[in-house]
Amino acid sequence: MQRALRGQGDPGTAGTVLSLRPSRLRRRVKTGEGGPVPVGRPRASDSDPIRGELLSSERLEQFAEVLAADHSVLEGRRRGRPLHPRLEENGRVLLASYRSIAAAIREERTISPAAEWLVDNFHIVEEQVREIREDLPRGFYRELPKLAHGPFAGYPRVYALAWAFVEHTDSHFDPETLGRFVRAYQRVRLLTIGEVWAIAIFLRLVLVENLRRLAERIVERRRAREEADALADRLLGIDGRPPQDARPLLRDLEEGPIAGPFAVRLIERLRDQDPAATNAIGWLGEKLAGQGITEDRAVRREQREQVATHVTVRNVITSMRLISAVEWADFFESVSLVEEVLRQGTRVAAMDFSTRDQYRRAVEHLARRSRSNEVEVARLAVSMAAQSAAQPARAAETVRRSDPGFFLIAEGREALEKEIGYRVAPGEAFKRAWLRNASAGYIGTIAFLTLAILAVPAALALSMGAGAAAVILLSLLAAIPASDLAVSFVNRDVAALIPPRKLPKIEIREGIPAELRTLVAVPTFLASEPDIERLIERLEVHFFASAGGDIRFALLSDWTDADSEILPEDERLLAAAASGISRLNAAHGPAPDGGPRFLLLHRRRAWNEKEAKWIGWE
Repeated sequence: MQRALRGQGDPGTAGTVLSLRPSRLRRRVKTGEGGPVPVGRPRASDSDPIRGELLSSERLEQFAEVLAADHSVLEGRRRGRPLHPRLEENGRVLLASYRSIAAAIREERTISPAAEWLVDNFHIVEEQVREIREDLPRGFYRELPKLAHGPFAGYPRVYALAWAFVEHTDSHFDPETLGRFVRAYQRVRLLTIGEVWAIAIFLRLVLVENLRRLAERIVERRRAREEADALADRLLGIDGRPPQDARPLLRDLEEGPIAGPFAVRLIERLRDQDPAATNAIGWLGEKLAGQGITEDRAVRREQREQVATHVTVRNVITSMRLISAVEWADFFESVSLVEEVLRQGTRVAAMDFSTRDQYRRAVEHLARRSRSNEVEVARLAVSMAAQSAAQPARAAETVRRSDPGFFLIAEGREALEKEIGYRVAPGEAFKRAWLRNASAGYIGTIAFLTLAILAVPAALALSMGAGAAAVILLSLLAAIPASDLAVSFVNRDVAALIPPRKLPKIEIREGIPAELRTLVAVPTFLASEPDIERLIERLEVHFFASAGGDIRFALLSDWTDADSEILPEDERLLAAAASGISRLNAAHGPAPDGGPRFLLLHRRRAWNEKEAKWIGWE
């Protein structure tokens, strides 16, 4: 495994990572546009497909551990080397390759199976490039930890991780295998929350990079074969033209090695021809021998390369489809060590996803400005919640404090910040101070803005020679519109300063448990039988819309206000409501403990001195 890891920097290894040197990244490789690639010239190693030794799941896990041990990241937030220009270039090259192959199809020329895969599924490729642009903003890219050493120095660590996975699976994506690979990496080195979320983005990025390299090869191979056909036509005298002398035609190919696709196609065209007709086949054999290869070996090598290219292109396209279909939120929670810590001995697993994500964002924010990493912050929050749960307090308060969220997003956050040495940013400190004195801050800000607005016309009036009395009168007249304008500004900024927050919620997957037994009460007046019937139907709708489990439904009813305690129609209306509730209980069965699921809670009338009426007693 150590040898495999070192091999990533070997220029002779397929799928080398030396292609990530900045000079190579910036190089524009034109495909399908401009002049043709010189025939007979070998490709540069930085254009090789990202394809290394295929590893089983077990060996991939071992490799991930070796990779993690070899990785070290730069301290602090580093901008790193940009990948966005390379992505844009990949998009342009792939589009040019697609157009080149599509033109060949329109002209009814032969194309390879790999080229067919690319053309038939190019809409998937375009979608991947678009999603990478949307999901990888430059601000997020800057926050990702960058590697300090090695061929990926200056690039995000998660990029090297995705590259290694794609390289050693031949671009075949399997969520389970990826999960094992990431978990094995984290047994040695922790990935941040942002890095785990970014795995899907960088997998797409590496697959697009790999497809770009394959597309270049496909186009260049087709171009080389077409040039070999054109040369063979001239040598053999196709379409009634006389054969031409081989020596002038082959003079341009004397220097440098000859490309495999060109040589193989020329062999196919000239092999069965009369040697007397042309001496090109002999020259070709000598040329290949000078490169240490025979004609048969060149043919077999080209066939293997075509098959390998076809398989890899198919894997890339299929993986792109699968990546779009995977529930990455579930994958994230299956490999995130922060999520694993937060769930230990807590009710976090029972929370809905948005609540869990809110907790994780709090952990991420706290770790970014403290001396602790994310797992340590999460572990401390869980520990403080466990200690609070053991302290005597009211039941409701104990439940609140036993949740890590109390220390991550609620009143206990300051205690957690003190424990981890959290450094409050100046803007955040101002916001907290303003919120601690919200009323005074709100009124004071409005007053300050009002005075600032009034100062402008007052200063202009003084500069124009107005007297003090006139300026005071002008200020008094302008005070009301100025204060209205100040209130508008402050209200707008307050909404941005204190955005709405989602309340933490429990996700009830299998119904409400007994310890969270709930009653849904619908308050109403018993006014008429049609109204009562509508209320019974509404109560049944609430039942059908509920999560099930230990939940009950009740009509919380009152009589209408009256001049006497009892009215003649009271008993009839109460009987109608009781009958409707009984009907619901008969139709939908009892609650889990055997008691009635639907209840009628009715309040008698009581004399109210203030209103001088008999009204519902509370």
